[in-house]
Amino acid sequence: MKLVFVTGVLFSQTLVAQDAKDLYNTATNFMRSGDYSNAVLVLNQALQLDPDNFEYRKQLGFTFYLKGDLIKAKSIIEPLLGRKEADVQVYQIAGNIYQGRDEWKTAQRMYEKALKKFPNSGELYNDNGNLLMNFKMFDGALLSYLRGIENDPGFPGNYYNATKTYSYSNNPIWCILYGETFMNMESFTTRTAEVRNIVLEAYKKLFNDPTLFDSMVPEESGKKSRKGKGENSEFVQAYKQCLGKQLSVVTGGVDPDALVMARTRFILDWYNFYAMKFPYALFDFQRRMLREGMFESYNQWLFGPASSQAGYKSWIALHKQEYDAFQQFQRNNPLKPRPDEYYNDGKFTLINSGY
Repeated sequence: MKLVFVTGVLFSQTLVAQDAKDLYNTATNFMRSGDYSNAVLVLNQALQLDPDNFEYRKQLGFTFYLKGDLIKAKSIIEPLLGRKEADVQVYQIAGNIYQGRDEWKTAQRMYEKALKKFPNSGELYNDNGNLLMNFKMFDGALLSYLRGIENDPGFPGNYYNATKTYSYSNNPIWCILYGETFMNMESFTTRTAEVRNIVLEAYKKLFNDPTLFDSMVPEESGKKSRKGKGENSEFVQAYKQCLGKQLSVVTGGVDPDALVMARTRFILDWYNFYAMKFPYALFDFQRRMLREGMFESYNQWLFGPASSQAGYKSWIALHKQEYDAFQQFQRNNPLKPRPDEYYNDGKFTLINSGY
């Protein structure tokens, strides 16, 4: 009889947990449809069945935030920050709530605490950078984005914001590198179109100002080595060395055709002299496109829409089969930035604040 009783209790707890989970799923569907009032109602029912469930309570706080009730949202989310289950998402929600309430300093302290707990979270570095950007602390914001790239190279948001920030400086190189990386990670959004324009303009700025290619380094091969203190700036100088040789290719203007030629020669040069010392996933990706015979299609996709929509559509119409093959290849073989390929020295001079 005792065994039956215990089994009965366990069975009852399972039913309660399942009922709560079903309610949570129902609430999630309400949230997706924008029906936040019903989502709140159902989440409260789920919490009556499972009052200590961290995920349900976090979702309830987030729903109140989406509903615009920041006071209620804060009262639910803030206690969760001290729980051992506190994850990246709950810190992100808290940051949004604090900023929505203009509690900027509280948000900043919270991000500092969150990043100590999750030092490899690209999302938190990105959110922290956006907060600092609101303060017009451009150097601090950029540093946060760069740390996000260094510690979580697979998260695209930091590449996007770093590209935008660099576009207001006299440093087009990192616009080009981070912008192209971002476009490959987030290929078909409005942000992609925005960055496409930035990258094309960065190439124009670079090729129109030969002084940006100053301080070239001698051509020499080198064995792969662990990054030292000066290696970040050496990477940039090596990049200038290889790309600076292509100035003669773009004398007729910077357009997709000229960039195909310049970038092809750049890749060949890079792998002759610097690839061993400075491994870089983006350049490996470009070389693979070259080897697969898709580099022209890839460059048309990168720069065509920003250079000339009519020219881009015309090119696709004439090269439909190869362009379709490129897009299929791109979907099946995405660029994946690798850890320990961070070469940015973080130097930044704002010359035109567009924020």
